[in-house]
Amino acid sequence: MSYYSRLNKSFEGALRLPLTDRSKYVLISDCHRGTGTSYDNFLKNQNLYFAALQHYYQYGYTYIELGDGDELWENRSMGQIIQTHSNVFWLLSLFRQEDRLYMLYGNHDMIKKNVRYTQKSCSTYYCSSDKVSFWEKQPLLPNMTFHSGIILENVPSPYIKDTDNSIDVYLTHGHQADLFNSTLWRFSRFLVRYFWRPLERFGVLDPTSAAQNYTRKRRTEQRLQQWAQKEKHILITGHTHRPSLSEEDKYYYNSGSCVHPRCITCLEIEYKRIRLVKWTLATKPDMTLYVSREVLAGPVYLVR
Repeated sequence: MSYYSRLNKSFEGALRLPLTDRSKYVLISDCHRGTGTSYDNFLKNQNLYFAALQHYYQYGYTYIELGDGDELWENRSMGQIIQTHSNVFWLLSLFRQEDRLYMLYGNHDMIKKNVRYTQKSCSTYYCSSDKVSFWEKQPLLPNMTFHSGIILENVPSPYIKDTDNSIDVYLTHGHQADLFNSTLWRFSRFLVRYFWRPLERFGVLDPTSAAQNYTRKRRTEQRLQQWAQKEKHILITGHTHRPSLSEEDKYYYNSGSCVHPRCITCLEIEYKRIRLVKWTLATKPDMTLYVSREVLAGPVYLVR
């Protein structure tokens, strides 16, 4: 099966969410939450991520995770990941309770497409809140479905005439453009878990990774752009970890990742406009630190 067919298949029977003038979505990808060891790339940015999620929860955004939320190639246990980052999962559970949480799976958490696995691993957790006993199970993500693709379906505005130019927005992780990370994902997982992970200590990077191999990254992005332009769809992915939002390319955008050296990036959709945002640590004149939200690009109208 070609990459083009794999991308088409990702949206067969895809969940459709409304995209209206009042819709507020935040798109985050590639958190790679781990177990708190030296291999946990999410660890250095966990406070930035938690602060960003608090902001989006407070301001009424719907959170959509574009895959690779958890690092399940290097780690076997979802339970250990949840326990390590229980504060993050507690906040995700609040989004879930208000029907403001949707999740895709990527190549590093492909196993989540197995419904029995997610029901066993993600439905409940041991909450560490002071209000309940540490050993008391609490609902986490009950009956959560992890999707291969989601479509934000344009709903024309009755008040603005030019919204006829608005088009649907297609969301997926983006690994479908890479054979090793889609069809051969079990083989790639084996290499990462037993071969490349030990070599990472010595600075040897995984050559099969689109995030670390620039040749593979460029080829993957070109394929995603080609699909979006030919299908005339706005396509938003993660996977390559390289954030992208440009008025010149109105069909392909990328949310980046949460494992950049000093920041996390995401895409915000509001009033049918999209912004690329960076969350990072900044310093005030009195030398105190604070979490800063910075708009890197946009807003760009989601139109043809």
